[in-house]
Amino acid sequence: MEFAVPTEFFFVLSLILFTLGALGVLLRKNAILVFMSVELMLNSANLALVAFARQWGSQEGHIFVFFVMTVAAAEVAVGLALIVAIFRSKQSINIDDLHQMEG
Repeated sequence: MEFAVPTEFFFVLSLILFTLGALGVLLRKNAILVFMSVELMLNSANLALVAFARQWGSQEGHIFVFFVMTVAAAEVAVGLALIVAIFRSKQSINIDDLHQMEG
């Protein structure tokens, strides 16, 4: 007996995760939570790419997922370094406090 989950379910889950990530970016003030929301959006895109690759029996979706994961890893390195630097100088990671950095 084979149990296959339809691609539409993956797409709906991906859409829900992307919406939650977008809401987190738009509504949160904490830089770490915004950062995590961006990661959630990237992972939802990965889920959609893998689901479509499975649907069409193609490998291109998996290759795109690899690139997205690479970009996400670079984002984590740079983003966390920026957040740590901002926290050291401002003693806060509230995004509203960052507008004072304008020159």
